Amino acid sequence: MNPADKNPLPQSKVFVEGRYRKLCRDLPQTLFFCPECKGHPRRRKGCARCEGFGKLTRDSVQELIGWVAGAVFKTRKNKFHGAGREDVDVRMLGSGRPFVLELLNPKVLDVDLAALEAEINRRNAGRLEVQGLHWTEKNRVRVIKETPHAKEYEARVQVEGPVDPARLAALVGGRRTIVQQTPERVAHRRADKERERWIEFLAFTPVEGSTDWLVRMRTEHGTYVKEAVNGEGGSTRPSLAELAGVPCRCVELDVLAILDDEGAPEPERKSPLVFGANLD
Repeated sequence: MNPADKNPLPQSKVFVEGRYRKLCRDLPQTLFFCPECKGHPRRRKGCARCEGFGKLTRDSVQELIGWVAGAVFKTRKNKFHGAGREDVDVRMLGSGRPFVLELLNPKVLDVDLAALEAEINRRNAGRLEVQGLHWTEKNRVRVIKETPHAKEYEARVQVEGPVDPARLAALVGGRRTIVQQTPERVAHRRADKERERWIEFLAFTPVEGSTDWLVRMRTEHGTYVKEAVNGEGGSTRPSLAELAGVPCRCVELDVLAILDDEGAPEPERKSPLVFGANLD
């Protein structure tokens, strides 16, 4: 056996931090392999679930950023670390969601991050934007992934029946506790249990020419917002549907802001590190 096989050279890594804004409703955060074939080159050829594509979506936030960054850093390997994630059909607006892109074994290190940011945005106009790319360090991955963040949302809510505006107005202000059983849509990857979360309703605005309402709210990290609106047959209580006294359904959802754990705007990290301080 080659001695080098016993003691392979350690991987070099660089870490780039920023925020992304997702402007469309068909984009997952990370690579979304087909659950049947797992994207395997041979198994995917006959896979009926993905029709041989290997993935359930054409691309992802990770890929759209990683393809451009990888070409500049001369590496095809990266890991994407986000401060939580939104559903595929949910837009991420406002100042964006913090992330760290970990690039493995790059052959080019002296990269102009402002130019990289501009190129990512140029190639993904109308779908994805990144902001504030800067060098960072390995321990930011843990901070990004483990720090709890409240969120501010705007939901377009379809109601089935007349709504009393005064009843909605009475819901605005104050933090209320809701109890949520794990929703069916995530039961395959989350423990089935009850969770207590807080929610604040900020505003209810009727949509002109429609019976829908725009609902602005703040929620604790880990809140299932769609179920907080519709109640999912009583698995979330009280839901907006219960409080408003009329069946409700969330038809569109946007994240407007990533907040700190208490619901205040999160301070932005402004001072980039000196290049080279993040090499691992």
